[in-house]
Amino acid sequence: MAPSKFNSAGEGTFSGPMADNGLFNANSLLNSEKAVQELLERSPLMETDDHLIEFSEALRTVAKALRKAAEGKAASQAEAAEWKRKFELERTRNLQLEHKGQSPVECNGHNNKRSRILSPQATEQSERCCGTNGICSHEILQDRDIDSISQMASKKYARKAPFKLSWCCNGEHSDRHKHDVVSFEKGNITTAERSSRQISLKWESQPQTVLILTKPNSISVRILCFEMVRWLREHKGLHIYVEPRVRSELLTESDYYNFVHTWKDDKEIMLLHTKVDLVVTLGGDGTVLWAASMFKGPVPPLVPFSLGSLGFMTPFHSEHYKECLDSVLKGPISITLRHRLQCHVIRDAARNEYETEEPILVLNEVTIDRGISSYLTNLECYCDSSFVTCVQGDGLILSTTSGSTAYSLAAGGSMVHPQVPGILFTPICPHSLSFRPLIFPEYVTIRIQVPFNSRGHAWASFDGKDRKQLAAGDALVCSMAPWPVPTACQADSTNDFLRSIHDGLHWNLRKTQSFDGPRDT
Repeated sequence: MAPSKFNSAGEGTFSGPMADNGLFNANSLLNSEKAVQELLERSPLMETDDHLIEFSEALRTVAKALRKAAEGKAASQAEAAEWKRKFELERTRNLQLEHKGQSPVECNGHNNKRSRILSPQATEQSERCCGTNGICSHEILQDRDIDSISQMASKKYARKAPFKLSWCCNGEHSDRHKHDVVSFEKGNITTAERSSRQISLKWESQPQTVLILTKPNSISVRILCFEMVRWLREHKGLHIYVEPRVRSELLTESDYYNFVHTWKDDKEIMLLHTKVDLVVTLGGDGTVLWAASMFKGPVPPLVPFSLGSLGFMTPFHSEHYKECLDSVLKGPISITLRHRLQCHVIRDAARNEYETEEPILVLNEVTIDRGISSYLTNLECYCDSSFVTCVQGDGLILSTTSGSTAYSLAAGGSMVHPQVPGILFTPICPHSLSFRPLIFPEYVTIRIQVPFNSRGHAWASFDGKDRKQLAAGDALVCSMAPWPVPTACQADSTNDFLRSIHDGLHWNLRKTQSFDGPRDT
């Protein structure tokens, strides 16, 4: 069918592409409000043709309806993905219980308030060690997708050292002893406890295995690694894992380091969390990011030593590594649970929402930018079922609170305490002066989609690597991952955070005002 045209007083021709079924094209209707506004600004039309005005109002109504339909589709897709994830978890759980000879009904009757998958040993530990306001290692570190390879590995290797996470208190009579509940006394609503509290880790048995990850191409790091491996073996009697590269360097140095373990392929890396009790990083924040990326699921506690440029996540000094590791191995220690984002790329060619690429976990941020294109990035953003905005600029950053002092800060985002649960929504050089950064709660799902009328492709990078191209119609879905990264604190999470922004950024550092100036009288 040919495009429809109408003319009033010989001026102001308006045309819109029609589909074969006689309906307007959806992409043109989405921009109909702007086209109609241009038509209405022309005085001959406003004075001579009342039917055109009525038609413009109808077009506006259709455009609003299309926008609501797009929002509803995004909400349905997010809900379908969530139900798919829950279904897969429940199916895996039932298969495991059938393999062990236990029915799902019996397990649910035993503890119907716990959604995690617990082994019989973990259930016994849970009854023994889980107290009020406590979190145990077999709940934090139990992977939700365990196959037969993982079960065989658990029999082959030594049992991991269990630990318990508990809320710290500032004294016996502190208000922090109150439960995290809401009180409705005398018609007044009051919260009895803050949502985020300092967490303490206490080992329930002595750690046996340590993984050491190092920054490459550094002589000082290599020397410290040699010393630390020897000290942990001779004085602590621990089993030590290192990267294949580091093991080659150790064996080149001396055959004494033949006791050091490593891995051969990605399958063994996927099972590291079942063998390792503690992870030690020697480097900067980049080494911590590398350590977190190795664990696609649960992450053992990390002890990061500062041997890099900036140390927002590395509070320990390498000069005192013996005292630090001795204190960590004895426990209890304060830790920071650093949340990660779980990202899925959904291609336009996918037949349904379940045909997604492998999920990617990020500790700092995921960045969507315009790459080498000279055009502005055009991104449609949704939060759960609500339309957020259309980003036009150089790009967008979705950051964790741990990554708030990284790229997001450079783009104008706020610095946020890492224990605050949230997702930072920070634009990169937006083409609007009113576009300010946002912080969403941690339970939402954010969807970023490249519209079909975008002039160019977008590019997504995850913690500065694994760059992926997003074509028109492709989408990136981000939500909070269920597996945080527990990092050890030198003092506590707040003290370490303030120290990092003072020492790393010289935050609010200025010369003190002279005291001999004018004074109030």
